[in-house]
Amino acid sequence: MMQTQFNIHEAKTHLSQIIEQVEAGGEAVIARAGKPVVRLVLIEDKPQPRKLGRLSGQFRIPGSDSPPIPETPEPFLDAIEGR
Repeated sequence: MMQTQFNIHEAKTHLSQIIEQVEAGGEAVIARAGKPVVRLVLIEDKPQPRKLGRLSGQFRIPGSDSPPIPETPEPFLDAIEGR
């Protein structure tokens, strides 16, 4: 079974064989009334878990003693650029 497109009934009937075909390096498309609906592909390696705290120490959060953010654009830009 090296076919790549299956109708829904075929896919339900031969799911194990379709999965084996995908595991062997292929892919399979499941169609409804001849129109492709989904593609089955092999999931590669599991994504690596995200590491929390990767950016620790790279940003500074202003404390409560910091001056307030100006309401108008010019003083705001001056404050950001250190003027």
